[in-house]
Amino acid sequence: MPVKSSLRTTASIATLTIALGALVLITPAYAGKPVGSDKGAETEQTGGADETGIHSAVRIQYSGSVAPGGGKGNVTSTDVNWSPPPCWYALYLGAKDFKKKMSAEIKEAASAPGMTGTPVTAIGQTKAHHEDEYGWTDTPDYKDYSVAKDGKGMFWAGVENPNEPDYLKRTSCTDLPFWVDNGEAPPPQYEEAITPEILAAPALAYQHMELPGTEVTLAPAQTTTVNLPTWAWLDKADFHEVEATASINVPGFALTATTTAKPVSLRLEPGTPDAETYPASGECTINGDGSIGEPYARGKAERTPPCGIKYLRSSGDGTFDLTATITWEIAWTGTGGAGGDLPDGTFENAQAITVQEIQSVNR
Repeated sequence: MPVKSSLRTTASIATLTIALGALVLITPAYAGKPVGSDKGAETEQTGGADETGIHSAVRIQYSGSVAPGGGKGNVTSTDVNWSPPPCWYALYLGAKDFKKKMSAEIKEAASAPGMTGTPVTAIGQTKAHHEDEYGWTDTPDYKDYSVAKDGKGMFWAGVENPNEPDYLKRTSCTDLPFWVDNGEAPPPQYEEAITPEILAAPALAYQHMELPGTEVTLAPAQTTTVNLPTWAWLDKADFHEVEATASINVPGFALTATTTAKPVSLRLEPGTPDAETYPASGECTINGDGSIGEPYARGKAERTPPCGIKYLRSSGDGTFDLTATITWEIAWTGTGGAGGDLPDGTFENAQAITVQEIQSVNR
């Protein structure tokens, strides 16, 4: 495998960026275009086609509880300081396809109006890097885009994290595409190379996970009375563990990561400060059988609900928006026995509650 040499300087990278800012060898190789199922049960994400007609050979496949079409799921991280990688390096194209693509893009860039001086020099250096082993690699068979090894490995290139809002961070994986033989790991200097943890967390399984939109059962339902405790609960059948899996499987390379979300608590927010929650914190913990709260039944009217709300004033002609937020503990496992914890996730549902006031007449 090739390794970067000291000839690859920061100045060289900056020059290449100026000259080739629109090319895939400097900008991330693919951003991931969702394709596949519209039901969310199983979807794929691929690089799609560009102007050369070349498709990335890499397919990221999702299964389990994932958003329709491979889109972004509904999980919100509870850790505001959690910072997933803004970009990473992943498999891109085989040698012959890569040569075809890069030759076309370099030719187009070199012939663009106004391309003189330093930009043209940078294009020439990049062309020589891939075709003549300009000096940024130490492996002789890297010449001519490694076409002699087509089918025995793949080029890797930078990938943007589409959820990273900072453009500079998102596009910071600017190393030139590099070759990796089948069955081998990327060179150690590429610390941002894709791993099971990246598959599990920022880009993929966590991002695409779709948590169930469970609606809390209330008694009284939808309409209650001032100073009357309203019971709230979730049955075990509606409140269960979910999984989402992301995987890459191409000749010579396979990675799989599964994120598992386990519900642990329910937080009730009445939608008005003129209310009390049970318990006072508003956090209803999970029961031993996997349920939350306790269903209301006749004979419990004089009891305090283990999970619920008491409104202290009427909603008048409108309603209060009761928000029920479920917290999920999220962990992951991946290829090679890797695994660990991820930040808790949340998903909330809002329910309109009418609160009436019963008038009494003294005689």
